[in-house]
Amino acid sequence: MLELSESNIHLNATATNKLQAIEMAASALEQAGNVEQGYLQGMLGREQQTSTFLGNGIAIPHGTLETRSMVKKTGVQVFQFPQGIEWEEGNIAYVVIGIAARSDEHLALLRQLTHVLGDEDTAAQLATLTDIEKFRAILLGESDAFSITEETLSLDIETQSLLTLTAINAGKLQQQSAVENSFVSEVVSNSALPLGKGLWVTDAVSGNVKNALAFSRAKTIFNHNGKAVKGVLTISAVNDQINETLARLLDDEVQNILLSGNTQQILTALNGGKVPVAAAQSEGQIATGAVIGTFTVRNEHGLHARPSAVLVNEVKKFTSKITVQNLTRETAPVSAKSLMKIVALGVTQGHRLRFVAEGDDAKQAIEALGKIIASGLGESVSAVPPTEPDTIEVSSEHAPQIHEENTGLPADAIEAVFMIRNEHGLHARPSAVLVNEVKKYNASVAVQNLDRDTQLVSAKSLMKIVALGVVKGHRLRFVASGEEAQQAIDGIGAVIENGLGEGRG
Repeated sequence: MLELSESNIHLNATATNKLQAIEMAASALEQAGNVEQGYLQGMLGREQQTSTFLGNGIAIPHGTLETRSMVKKTGVQVFQFPQGIEWEEGNIAYVVIGIAARSDEHLALLRQLTHVLGDEDTAAQLATLTDIEKFRAILLGESDAFSITEETLSLDIETQSLLTLTAINAGKLQQQSAVENSFVSEVVSNSALPLGKGLWVTDAVSGNVKNALAFSRAKTIFNHNGKAVKGVLTISAVNDQINETLARLLDDEVQNILLSGNTQQILTALNGGKVPVAAAQSEGQIATGAVIGTFTVRNEHGLHARPSAVLVNEVKKFTSKITVQNLTRETAPVSAKSLMKIVALGVTQGHRLRFVAEGDDAKQAIEALGKIIASGLGESVSAVPPTEPDTIEVSSEHAPQIHEENTGLPADAIEAVFMIRNEHGLHARPSAVLVNEVKKYNASVAVQNLDRDTQLVSAKSLMKIVALGVVKGHRLRFVASGEEAQQAIDGIGAVIENGLGEGRG
Protein backbone atom coordinates (compact mmCIF):
# COMPACT_ATOMS: atom_id res chain seq x y z
CA MET A 1 0.00 0.00 0.00
CA LEU A 2 1.09 3.59 -0.65
CA GLU A 3 2.54 5.27 2.44
CA LEU A 4 1.55 8.91 2.21
CA SER A 5 1.74 11.34 5.10
CA GLU A 6 0.51 14.92 5.04
CA SER A 7 4.15 16.02 4.94
CA ASN A 8 4.36 14.48 1.44
CA ILE A 9 1.54 16.70 0.17
CA HIS A 10 2.14 20.29 -0.92
CA LEU A 11 -1.05 22.26 -1.55
CA ASN A 12 -1.35 25.59 -3.36
CA ALA A 13 2.12 25.29 -4.88
CA THR A 14 3.32 27.64 -7.61
CA ALA A 15 5.46 26.91 -10.67
CA THR A 16 5.87 28.76 -13.94
CA ASN A 17 6.31 25.70 -16.16
CA LYS A 18 6.62 21.92 -16.32
CA LEU A 19 10.40 21.95 -15.78
CA GLN A 20 10.08 23.86 -12.54
CA ALA A 21 7.29 21.56 -11.32
CA ILE A 22 9.44 18.47 -11.96
CA GLU A 23 12.40 20.12 -10.20
CA MET A 24 10.20 20.75 -7.15
CA ALA A 25 9.08 17.11 -7.10
CA ALA A 26 12.65 15.80 -7.47
CA SER A 27 13.92 18.09 -4.71
CA ALA A 28 11.15 16.96 -2.35
CA LEU A 29 11.91 13.27 -3.06
CA GLU A 30 15.61 13.89 -2.35
CA GLN A 31 14.92 15.78 0.89
CA ALA A 32 12.61 12.97 2.06
CA GLY A 33 15.40 10.43 1.57
CA ASN A 34 13.70 8.59 -1.28
CA VAL A 35 16.37 9.23 -3.92
CA GLU A 36 19.99 10.19 -4.35
CA GLN A 37 21.11 13.50 -5.77
CA GLY A 38 20.84 13.48 -9.56
CA TYR A 39 17.49 11.68 -9.79
CA LEU A 40 16.12 14.84 -11.40
CA GLN A 41 18.01 14.03 -14.60
CA GLY A 42 16.23 10.69 -14.77
CA MET A 43 12.84 12.38 -14.36
CA LEU A 44 13.66 14.85 -17.13
CA GLY A 45 14.93 12.00 -19.31
CA ARG A 46 11.69 10.08 -18.82
CA GLU A 47 9.75 13.16 -19.87
CA GLN A 48 11.76 13.37 -23.09
CA GLN A 49 11.00 9.72 -23.89
CA THR A 50 7.26 10.15 -23.43
CA SER A 51 5.00 12.54 -21.55
CA THR A 52 3.95 11.48 -18.06
CA PHE A 53 0.66 13.38 -18.29
CA LEU A 54 -2.10 10.82 -17.68
CA GLY A 55 -5.22 12.91 -18.16
CA ASN A 56 -7.81 14.44 -15.80
CA GLY A 57 -5.28 17.11 -14.82
CA ILE A 58 -2.80 14.63 -13.32
CA ALA A 59 0.87 14.03 -14.21
CA ILE A 60 3.21 11.46 -12.65
CA PRO A 61 6.85 12.40 -13.39
CA HIS A 62 9.31 9.62 -12.47
CA GLY A 63 12.78 8.41 -13.40
CA THR A 64 14.06 6.19 -16.19
CA LEU A 65 15.07 2.55 -15.90
CA GLU A 66 18.68 3.68 -15.76
CA THR A 67 18.08 5.81 -12.65
CA ARG A 68 16.22 3.17 -10.62
CA SER A 69 19.48 2.41 -8.83
CA MET A 70 19.29 5.91 -7.38
CA VAL A 71 16.05 5.12 -5.53
CA LYS A 72 16.71 4.46 -1.84
CA LYS A 73 13.10 3.70 -0.94
CA THR A 74 9.79 3.91 -2.73
CA GLY A 75 7.78 7.06 -2.11
CA VAL A 76 5.84 9.91 -3.65
CA GLN A 77 5.65 13.66 -3.32
CA VAL A 78 2.36 15.29 -4.32
CA PHE A 79 2.12 18.90 -5.50
CA GLN A 80 -1.12 20.74 -6.15
CA PHE A 81 -0.94 23.63 -8.64
CA PRO A 82 -4.40 25.31 -8.54
CA GLN A 83 -3.43 27.68 -11.37
CA GLY A 84 -2.42 24.72 -13.58
CA ILE A 85 0.83 23.82 -15.34
CA GLU A 86 0.92 23.34 -19.11
CA TRP A 87 2.41 19.86 -19.46
CA GLU A 88 2.41 19.20 -23.17
CA GLU A 89 0.29 19.90 -26.24
CA GLY A 90 -2.16 22.05 -24.28
CA ASN A 91 -2.74 19.53 -21.48
CA ILE A 92 -2.96 21.21 -18.08
CA ALA A 93 -1.75 19.45 -14.89
CA TYR A 94 -3.21 20.51 -11.56
CA VAL A 95 -1.88 17.62 -9.49
CA VAL A 96 1.70 16.43 -9.99
CA ILE A 97 2.72 13.18 -8.30
CA GLY A 98 6.49 12.72 -8.27
CA ILE A 99 7.27 9.01 -7.99
CA ALA A 100 10.43 7.21 -6.84
CA ALA A 101 10.06 3.45 -7.16
CA ARG A 102 12.37 0.48 -7.14
CA SER A 103 11.62 -2.36 -9.58
CA ASP A 104 7.94 -2.22 -10.64
CA GLU A 105 6.58 -0.81 -7.39
CA HIS A 106 5.31 2.29 -9.20
CA LEU A 107 2.71 0.10 -10.93
CA ALA A 108 1.28 -0.83 -7.53
CA LEU A 109 1.15 2.85 -6.64
CA LEU A 110 -0.77 3.61 -9.82
CA ARG A 111 -3.26 0.81 -9.17
CA GLN A 112 -3.92 2.30 -5.76
CA LEU A 113 -4.53 5.71 -7.34
CA THR A 114 -6.77 4.39 -10.14
CA HIS A 115 -9.95 5.66 -8.46
CA VAL A 116 -8.56 9.19 -8.84
CA LEU A 117 -6.90 8.80 -12.23
CA GLY A 118 -10.12 7.54 -13.80
CA ASP A 119 -12.60 9.91 -12.15
CA GLU A 120 -12.86 13.42 -13.60
CA ASP A 121 -14.97 14.75 -10.71
CA THR A 122 -12.54 13.50 -8.07
CA ALA A 123 -9.54 14.83 -9.97
CA ALA A 124 -11.22 18.23 -10.32
CA GLN A 125 -11.89 18.29 -6.59
CA LEU A 126 -8.22 17.61 -5.82
CA ALA A 127 -7.19 20.54 -8.02
CA THR A 128 -8.76 23.12 -5.70
CA LEU A 129 -8.96 21.54 -2.22
CA THR A 130 -7.39 23.53 0.63
CA ASP A 131 -7.95 20.91 3.36
CA ILE A 132 -4.82 18.72 3.36
CA GLU A 133 -6.42 16.00 5.49
CA LYS A 134 -9.34 15.67 3.09
CA PHE A 135 -6.95 15.82 0.09
CA ARG A 136 -4.99 12.87 1.46
CA ALA A 137 -8.15 10.88 2.26
CA ILE A 138 -9.53 11.33 -1.27
CA LEU A 139 -6.17 10.49 -2.88
CA LEU A 140 -5.95 7.22 -0.93
CA GLY A 141 -9.62 6.34 -1.25
CA GLU A 142 -10.20 6.85 2.48
CA SER A 143 -12.96 9.46 2.20
CA ASP A 144 -15.84 9.00 4.66
CA ALA A 145 -18.44 8.97 1.88
CA PHE A 146 -19.09 5.43 0.65
CA SER A 147 -18.43 4.84 -3.03
CA ILE A 148 -17.47 1.90 -5.21
CA THR A 149 -14.21 1.92 -7.15
CA GLU A 150 -12.93 0.10 -10.22
CA GLU A 151 -10.61 -2.11 -8.16
CA THR A 152 -13.53 -4.23 -6.94
CA LEU A 153 -15.07 -4.89 -10.37
CA SER A 154 -14.20 -8.00 -12.41
CA LEU A 155 -15.94 -8.30 -15.77
CA ASP A 156 -16.13 -11.08 -18.36
CA ILE A 157 -14.62 -13.82 -16.18
CA GLU A 158 -14.12 -17.17 -17.90
CA THR A 159 -16.02 -19.40 -15.48
CA GLN A 160 -19.10 -21.58 -15.12
CA SER A 161 -19.03 -21.47 -11.31
CA LEU A 162 -20.96 -19.19 -8.97
CA LEU A 163 -18.45 -20.05 -6.23
CA THR A 164 -15.58 -18.81 -8.38
CA LEU A 165 -17.26 -15.42 -8.85
CA THR A 166 -17.89 -15.22 -5.10
CA ALA A 167 -14.28 -16.10 -4.32
CA ILE A 168 -13.01 -13.43 -6.73
CA ASN A 169 -15.18 -10.85 -4.98
CA ALA A 170 -14.02 -11.92 -1.53
CA GLY A 171 -10.41 -11.64 -2.65
CA LYS A 172 -11.01 -8.15 -4.03
CA LEU A 173 -12.60 -7.02 -0.76
CA GLN A 174 -9.72 -8.47 1.22
CA GLN A 175 -7.22 -6.63 -1.02
CA GLN A 176 -9.06 -3.41 -0.13
CA SER A 177 -8.76 -4.25 3.60
CA ALA A 178 -12.58 -4.23 3.75
CA VAL A 179 -12.94 -7.73 5.21
CA GLU A 180 -11.08 -10.18 7.43
CA ASN A 181 -10.32 -13.87 6.85
CA SER A 182 -13.46 -14.91 8.71
CA PHE A 183 -15.57 -13.03 6.15
CA VAL A 184 -13.90 -14.85 3.27
CA SER A 185 -14.43 -18.25 4.89
CA GLU A 186 -18.09 -17.56 5.61
CA VAL A 187 -19.01 -15.98 2.30
CA VAL A 188 -17.64 -18.85 0.20
CA SER A 189 -19.47 -21.44 2.31
CA ASN A 190 -22.83 -19.64 2.41
CA SER A 191 -25.49 -19.92 -0.28
CA ALA A 192 -25.89 -16.97 -2.62
CA LEU A 193 -29.17 -15.08 -2.92
CA PRO A 194 -30.67 -14.75 -6.42
CA LEU A 195 -31.44 -11.09 -6.98
CA GLY A 196 -33.05 -11.72 -10.36
CA LYS A 197 -32.04 -11.49 -14.03
CA GLY A 198 -29.02 -13.72 -13.38
CA LEU A 199 -27.61 -11.52 -10.61
CA TRP A 200 -26.79 -13.03 -7.21
CA VAL A 201 -25.82 -11.52 -3.85
CA THR A 202 -23.51 -12.85 -1.12
CA ASP A 203 -22.38 -11.53 2.26
CA ALA A 204 -21.20 -12.68 5.69
CA VAL A 205 -22.14 -11.82 9.25
CA SER A 206 -18.56 -11.86 10.56
CA GLY A 207 -15.36 -10.17 9.43
CA ASN A 208 -16.87 -6.96 8.00
CA VAL A 209 -14.28 -4.17 8.46
CA LYS A 210 -15.69 -1.35 6.31
CA ASN A 211 -18.47 -0.75 3.81
CA ALA A 212 -17.52 -2.17 0.42
CA LEU A 213 -19.01 -3.89 -2.61
CA ALA A 214 -17.37 -6.18 -5.15
CA PHE A 215 -18.97 -7.31 -8.39
CA SER A 216 -17.84 -10.04 -10.76
CA ARG A 217 -19.54 -10.92 -14.05
CA ALA A 218 -19.16 -14.10 -16.06
CA LYS A 219 -18.40 -13.96 -19.75
CA THR A 220 -21.29 -16.30 -20.53
CA ILE A 221 -24.51 -17.10 -18.70
CA PHE A 222 -24.71 -20.42 -16.84
CA ASN A 223 -27.19 -22.03 -14.45
CA HIS A 224 -27.15 -22.74 -10.70
CA ASN A 225 -29.99 -24.61 -9.03
CA GLY A 226 -31.96 -24.18 -12.24
CA LYS A 227 -31.56 -20.40 -12.21
CA ALA A 228 -29.42 -18.27 -14.54
CA VAL A 229 -26.15 -16.81 -13.29
CA LYS A 230 -24.47 -13.82 -14.93
CA GLY A 231 -22.92 -11.91 -12.05
CA VAL A 232 -22.34 -11.93 -8.29
CA LEU A 233 -22.34 -8.99 -5.88
CA THR A 234 -20.54 -9.45 -2.55
CA ILE A 235 -21.21 -6.95 0.23
CA SER A 236 -19.30 -5.93 3.32
CA ALA A 237 -21.50 -3.74 5.53
CA VAL A 238 -20.68 -2.04 8.83
CA ASN A 239 -23.08 0.93 8.99
CA ASP A 240 -26.02 2.65 7.29
CA GLN A 241 -23.90 4.50 4.72
CA ILE A 242 -24.13 1.49 2.42
CA ASN A 243 -27.93 1.25 2.58
CA GLU A 244 -28.56 3.54 -0.39
CA THR A 245 -26.30 1.38 -2.53
CA LEU A 246 -28.13 -1.77 -1.43
CA ALA A 247 -31.42 -0.20 -2.41
CA ARG A 248 -30.03 0.60 -5.88
CA LEU A 249 -29.42 -3.09 -6.47
CA LEU A 250 -33.19 -3.53 -6.70
CA ASP A 251 -33.53 -0.92 -9.43
CA ASP A 252 -34.35 -2.47 -12.80
CA GLU A 253 -32.08 -0.09 -14.75
CA VAL A 254 -29.16 -0.65 -12.39
CA GLN A 255 -29.54 -4.40 -12.79
CA ASN A 256 -29.50 -4.07 -16.59
CA ILE A 257 -26.31 -2.03 -16.41
CA LEU A 258 -24.69 -4.64 -14.15
CA LEU A 259 -25.58 -7.29 -16.71
CA SER A 260 -24.22 -5.56 -19.80
CA GLY A 261 -22.57 -2.25 -18.92
CA ASN A 262 -18.89 -1.38 -19.09
CA THR A 263 -16.78 -0.52 -16.05
CA GLN A 264 -17.52 3.20 -15.98
CA GLN A 265 -21.24 2.71 -16.50
CA ILE A 266 -21.42 0.20 -13.65
CA LEU A 267 -19.52 2.52 -11.31
CA THR A 268 -21.79 5.41 -12.24
CA ALA A 269 -24.95 3.36 -11.67
CA LEU A 270 -23.86 1.85 -8.35
CA ASN A 271 -22.68 5.23 -7.05
CA GLY A 272 -26.01 6.86 -7.82
CA GLY A 273 -25.42 8.37 -11.25
CA LYS A 274 -27.72 8.02 -14.24
CA VAL A 275 -26.67 5.84 -17.19
CA PRO A 276 -28.89 5.23 -20.25
CA VAL A 277 -29.71 1.53 -20.33
CA ALA A 278 -29.45 1.33 -24.11
CA ALA A 279 -25.92 2.70 -24.00
CA ALA A 280 -24.92 0.21 -21.33
CA GLN A 281 -26.26 -2.71 -23.29
CA SER A 282 -24.54 -1.68 -26.52
CA GLU A 283 -21.15 -0.82 -25.00
CA GLY A 284 -20.80 -3.36 -22.21
CA GLN A 285 -21.22 -6.65 -24.05
CA ILE A 286 -18.91 -8.34 -26.55
CA ALA A 287 -20.70 -8.58 -29.85
CA THR A 288 -20.73 -11.82 -31.76
CA GLY A 289 -18.05 -11.47 -34.42
CA ALA A 290 -15.74 -9.28 -32.34
CA VAL A 291 -12.07 -10.20 -32.68
CA ILE A 292 -10.31 -11.21 -29.46
CA GLY A 293 -6.54 -11.34 -29.06
CA THR A 294 -4.80 -12.70 -25.96
CA PHE A 295 -1.09 -11.89 -25.72
CA THR A 296 1.73 -12.24 -23.19
CA VAL A 297 3.79 -9.14 -22.35
CA ARG A 298 7.47 -10.03 -22.63
CA ASN A 299 9.00 -6.66 -21.67
CA GLU A 300 11.39 -7.02 -18.75
CA HIS A 301 9.86 -4.07 -16.88
CA GLY A 302 6.28 -4.54 -18.02
CA LEU A 303 4.14 -1.75 -19.39
CA HIS A 304 5.55 1.40 -17.83
CA ALA A 305 4.92 4.75 -19.51
CA ARG A 306 7.11 4.35 -22.61
CA PRO A 307 5.92 0.95 -23.97
CA SER A 308 2.36 1.85 -22.95
CA ALA A 309 2.58 4.96 -25.14
CA VAL A 310 3.84 2.83 -28.05
CA LEU A 311 0.89 0.47 -27.56
CA VAL A 312 -1.66 3.31 -27.42
CA ASN A 313 -0.22 4.92 -30.57
CA GLU A 314 -0.61 1.60 -32.39
CA VAL A 315 -4.21 1.21 -31.23
CA LYS A 316 -5.10 4.72 -32.42
CA LYS A 317 -4.19 3.77 -35.99
CA PHE A 318 -7.43 1.79 -36.24
CA THR A 319 -11.05 2.89 -36.28
CA SER A 320 -12.36 -0.12 -34.33
CA LYS A 321 -13.41 0.13 -30.72
CA ILE A 322 -10.67 -1.69 -28.77
CA THR A 323 -10.68 -2.62 -25.10
CA VAL A 324 -8.03 -4.40 -23.05
CA GLN A 325 -7.93 -6.16 -19.71
CA ASN A 326 -5.14 -7.67 -17.63
CA LEU A 327 -6.22 -11.30 -17.26
CA THR A 328 -3.45 -12.03 -14.78
CA ARG A 329 -4.69 -9.37 -12.36
CA GLU A 330 -8.35 -9.96 -13.33
CA THR A 331 -8.96 -6.28 -14.11
CA ALA A 332 -12.02 -4.92 -15.86
CA PRO A 333 -11.75 -4.07 -19.58
CA VAL A 334 -10.67 -0.48 -20.30
CA SER A 335 -10.19 1.57 -23.43
CA ALA A 336 -6.93 0.63 -25.14
CA LYS A 337 -6.71 4.19 -26.48
CA SER A 338 -6.15 5.67 -23.00
CA LEU A 339 -2.53 5.86 -21.82
CA MET A 340 -3.62 6.44 -18.25
CA LYS A 341 -5.81 3.34 -18.19
CA ILE A 342 -3.14 1.16 -19.82
CA VAL A 343 -0.52 2.16 -17.23
CA ALA A 344 -3.02 1.67 -14.39
CA LEU A 345 -3.53 -1.99 -15.44
CA GLY A 346 -0.28 -2.73 -13.59
CA VAL A 347 1.18 -4.99 -16.30
CA THR A 348 4.49 -6.69 -15.49
CA GLN A 349 6.51 -9.23 -17.46
CA GLY A 350 4.55 -12.41 -18.16
CA HIS A 351 1.11 -10.89 -17.67
CA ARG A 352 -1.61 -11.87 -20.14
CA LEU A 353 -3.55 -9.09 -21.91
CA ARG A 354 -6.88 -9.70 -23.61
CA PHE A 355 -7.84 -7.25 -26.38
CA VAL A 356 -11.33 -7.09 -27.89
CA ALA A 357 -11.83 -5.20 -31.14
CA GLU A 358 -15.18 -4.38 -32.74
CA GLY A 359 -15.32 -2.62 -36.11
CA ASP A 360 -14.42 -2.80 -39.79
CA ASP A 361 -10.66 -3.16 -39.17
CA ALA A 362 -10.92 -5.27 -36.01
CA LYS A 363 -8.96 -8.23 -37.40
CA GLN A 364 -6.15 -6.00 -38.71
CA ALA A 365 -5.99 -4.19 -35.37
CA ILE A 366 -5.67 -7.34 -33.27
CA GLU A 367 -3.08 -8.84 -35.60
CA ALA A 368 -1.02 -5.62 -35.48
CA LEU A 369 -1.21 -5.50 -31.69
CA GLY A 370 -0.05 -9.10 -31.45
CA LYS A 371 3.00 -8.34 -33.59
CA ILE A 372 4.00 -5.15 -31.79
CA ILE A 373 3.63 -6.75 -28.34
CA ALA A 374 5.71 -9.73 -29.43
CA SER A 375 8.41 -7.37 -30.71
CA GLY A 376 8.64 -5.59 -27.34
CA LEU A 377 6.83 -2.27 -27.89
CA GLY A 378 10.10 -0.52 -28.64
CA GLU A 379 12.09 -2.38 -25.95
CA SER A 380 14.01 -5.64 -25.70
CA VAL A 381 12.00 -8.72 -24.74
CA SER A 382 12.65 -11.85 -22.71
CA ALA A 383 14.08 -14.83 -24.57
CA VAL A 384 12.02 -17.15 -22.34
CA PRO A 385 8.90 -18.30 -24.23
CA PRO A 386 5.52 -17.51 -22.60
CA THR A 387 3.80 -20.28 -20.65
CA GLU A 388 0.68 -19.88 -22.84
CA PRO A 389 0.59 -19.20 -26.59
CA ASP A 390 -0.77 -15.95 -28.00
CA THR A 391 -4.19 -16.44 -29.58
CA ILE A 392 -6.58 -14.61 -31.91
CA GLU A 393 -10.22 -15.69 -32.16
CA VAL A 394 -13.66 -14.46 -33.19
CA SER A 395 -16.25 -14.31 -30.38
CA SER A 396 -19.32 -16.53 -30.52
CA GLU A 397 -22.18 -17.51 -28.23
CA HIS A 398 -21.73 -20.46 -25.86
CA ALA A 399 -24.30 -22.87 -24.53
CA PRO A 400 -24.92 -22.60 -20.77
CA GLN A 401 -24.00 -25.38 -18.38
CA ILE A 402 -26.11 -26.47 -15.43
CA HIS A 403 -24.78 -26.74 -11.88
CA GLU A 404 -27.00 -28.19 -9.19
CA GLU A 405 -26.92 -27.99 -5.41
CA ASN A 406 -29.25 -29.51 -2.83
CA THR A 407 -30.29 -27.68 0.35
CA GLY A 408 -32.43 -28.78 3.28
CA LEU A 409 -34.01 -27.53 6.53
CA PRO A 410 -33.66 -28.86 10.11
CA ALA A 411 -36.29 -31.45 10.99
CA ASP A 412 -37.40 -29.44 14.06
CA ALA A 413 -37.72 -26.11 12.23
CA ILE A 414 -40.66 -23.84 13.08
CA GLU A 415 -42.26 -21.88 10.25
CA ALA A 416 -44.53 -18.86 10.01
CA VAL A 417 -45.73 -16.54 7.23
CA PHE A 418 -46.29 -12.80 7.83
CA MET A 419 -47.54 -10.12 5.46
CA ILE A 420 -45.67 -6.79 5.23
CA ARG A 421 -48.04 -3.82 5.56
CA ASN A 422 -45.45 -1.00 5.51
CA GLU A 423 -46.40 1.54 2.86
CA HIS A 424 -42.93 1.51 1.28
CA GLY A 425 -42.08 -2.11 1.98
CA LEU A 426 -38.81 -3.17 3.58
CA HIS A 427 -36.40 -0.39 2.76
CA ALA A 428 -33.30 0.13 4.89
CA ARG A 429 -34.92 1.43 8.11
CA PRO A 430 -37.63 -1.24 8.72
CA SER A 431 -35.20 -3.93 7.50
CA ALA A 432 -32.76 -2.84 10.20
CA VAL A 433 -35.53 -3.05 12.83
CA LEU A 434 -36.35 -6.58 11.67
CA VAL A 435 -32.71 -7.70 11.74
CA ASN A 436 -32.20 -6.26 15.25
CA GLU A 437 -35.24 -8.22 16.45
CA VAL A 438 -33.97 -11.48 14.96
CA LYS A 439 -30.54 -11.03 16.57
CA LYS A 440 -32.11 -11.02 20.06
CA TYR A 441 -32.71 -14.75 19.96
CA ASN A 442 -30.50 -17.81 20.27
CA ALA A 443 -31.90 -19.29 17.08
CA SER A 444 -31.09 -19.76 13.42
CA VAL A 445 -33.63 -17.78 11.40
CA ALA A 446 -34.05 -17.78 7.63
CA VAL A 447 -36.55 -15.86 5.53
CA GLN A 448 -37.83 -15.87 1.97
CA ASN A 449 -40.12 -13.64 -0.05
CA LEU A 450 -42.91 -15.93 -1.21
CA ASP A 451 -44.24 -13.39 -3.70
CA ARG A 452 -40.89 -13.12 -5.49
CA ASP A 453 -40.11 -16.84 -5.04
CA THR A 454 -36.70 -16.14 -3.52
CA GLN A 455 -34.62 -18.71 -1.70
CA LEU A 456 -34.28 -18.76 2.08
CA VAL A 457 -31.61 -16.34 3.35
CA SER A 458 -30.29 -15.39 6.77
CA ALA A 459 -32.68 -13.05 8.58
CA LYS A 460 -29.68 -11.65 10.49
CA SER A 461 -28.26 -10.03 7.35
CA LEU A 462 -29.45 -6.49 6.62
CA MET A 463 -28.16 -6.69 3.06
CA LYS A 464 -30.05 -9.90 2.31
CA ILE A 465 -33.28 -8.57 3.83
CA VAL A 466 -33.12 -5.43 1.68
CA ALA A 467 -32.22 -7.51 -1.37
CA LEU A 468 -35.42 -9.56 -1.02
CA GLY A 469 -37.21 -6.63 -2.66
CA VAL A 470 -40.19 -6.64 -0.30
CA VAL A 471 -43.00 -4.21 -1.10
CA LYS A 472 -46.31 -3.67 0.66
CA GLY A 473 -48.46 -6.81 0.59
CA HIS A 474 -45.61 -9.28 0.10
CA ARG A 475 -45.61 -12.40 2.27
CA LEU A 476 -42.46 -13.41 4.12
CA ARG A 477 -41.88 -17.00 5.23
CA PHE A 478 -39.65 -17.33 8.30
CA VAL A 479 -38.03 -20.62 9.30
CA ALA A 480 -36.46 -20.81 12.77
CA SER A 481 -34.58 -23.58 14.54
CA GLY A 482 -32.68 -23.76 17.80
CA GLU A 483 -33.22 -23.19 21.49
CA GLU A 484 -35.31 -20.01 21.10
CA ALA A 485 -36.91 -20.75 17.74
CA GLN A 486 -40.51 -20.25 18.95
CA GLN A 487 -39.63 -17.03 20.79
CA ALA A 488 -37.96 -15.73 17.62
CA ILE A 489 -41.03 -16.45 15.48
CA ASP A 490 -43.30 -14.80 18.05
CA GLY A 491 -41.04 -11.74 18.30
CA ILE A 492 -40.77 -11.38 14.53
CA GLY A 493 -44.54 -11.60 14.14
CA ALA A 494 -45.08 -8.94 16.79
CA VAL A 495 -42.58 -6.46 15.37
CA ILE A 496 -43.97 -6.89 11.83
CA GLU A 497 -47.52 -6.41 13.13
CA ASN A 498 -46.41 -3.15 14.79
CA GLY A 499 -44.97 -1.81 11.52
CA LEU A 500 -41.23 -2.30 12.11
CA GLY A 501 -40.85 1.14 13.63
CA GLU A 502 -43.10 2.89 11.08
CA GLY A 503 -46.51 2.25 12.60
CA ARG A 504 -49.22 -0.07 11.31
CA GLY A 505 -50.07 0.12 7.61
